[in-house]
Amino acid sequence: MTEALQQVVDPNTGKDFVSTKALKNLRIDGSRVSFEIELGYPAKSQWPLLQERLSAAARTVPGVQQVDVSIQTRVLAHAVQRGVQLLPAVKNIVAVASGKGGVGKSTTAVNLALALAAEGATVGLLDADIYGPSQPTMMGIADRPESEDGKTMQPLVNHGVQVMSIGFLIEPDNPMIWRGPMATQALDQLLRQTQWRELDYLIVDMPPGTGDIQLTLSQRVPLTGAVIVTTPQDIALLDARKGLKMFEKVGVPILGVVENMAVHVCSHCGHAEHIFGAEGGKKMAADYGVDYLGGLPLDLRIREQADAGRPTVVSEPDGDIAKLYLHIARRVAVKIAETAKDYSSKFPTISISKNT
Repeated sequence: MTEALQQVVDPNTGKDFVSTKALKNLRIDGSRVSFEIELGYPAKSQWPLLQERLSAAARTVPGVQQVDVSIQTRVLAHAVQRGVQLLPAVKNIVAVASGKGGVGKSTTAVNLALALAAEGATVGLLDADIYGPSQPTMMGIADRPESEDGKTMQPLVNHGVQVMSIGFLIEPDNPMIWRGPMATQALDQLLRQTQWRELDYLIVDMPPGTGDIQLTLSQRVPLTGAVIVTTPQDIALLDARKGLKMFEKVGVPILGVVENMAVHVCSHCGHAEHIFGAEGGKKMAADYGVDYLGGLPLDLRIREQADAGRPTVVSEPDGDIAKLYLHIARRVAVKIAETAKDYSSKFPTISISKNT
């Protein structure tokens, strides 16, 4: 039976479920077979296809008539930068960053968070862009967070994602005229004084650039990895490379590169045009030996849906663009699942007192 099941390959990892120890609780009772598949990443949209393939493989064994396949996701906490403690109730933190503004980083971050949630994960979204918070608008939230104890805040929830932003605490037209240390401190409070509820992934929408706030964030926030967003044009790539190198210098793994606004397809005639150049993000990923997670089109609907507070993944969940975001989200989750796990919680706490 295990030999038969070994013929089924996970489309996301390229490996079989037996050698990766994803196969659990295999039971054979006469002509009936039952087993579980435990995935280390969310992929709910692919479960029916996987169940079908695994059932078909099990039925190739003579005498098998009934097959019961159960698939579940178990996301674990993974290692972060050395010397940085994990946040309670948050397993993995992913920074979505870019070297410059205007490349669609926030739009990519919100759709990535929604895509992970659609695939079955518990997801949070932190808007770390103190000077230009956009996630309240994109997530369609206008409320203010509540505090039950006067010390911590409850995240606001919409579309199944927990959200926190400085934009919830200030008036929309009120500018944050703060120096770096104040902004960094405010961001640290937003992160640590929010009562996140058992998150598999916390997506952090980073401010653009590689300045004081970005450096402090990358050193003090326990990051599992970073996703770099860029457009194909040379000017954007110059700055994206700097963002990538910054994370490398502080020991944060690069999960991959997302190429935004890769191609524009005319809605009237279907003509495809590479307005910002072709495959610049793919070339950058190859140059630095990191994964190319995927390309996203320059499409009017992406902008309209984000502005309306219903990003593409929830507005058109079965559309072609949403499928691109889901594909990128699965690749990010698989990449995280392949990194080293965090074992800090396994170690005992040593306390020293003057009486012992």
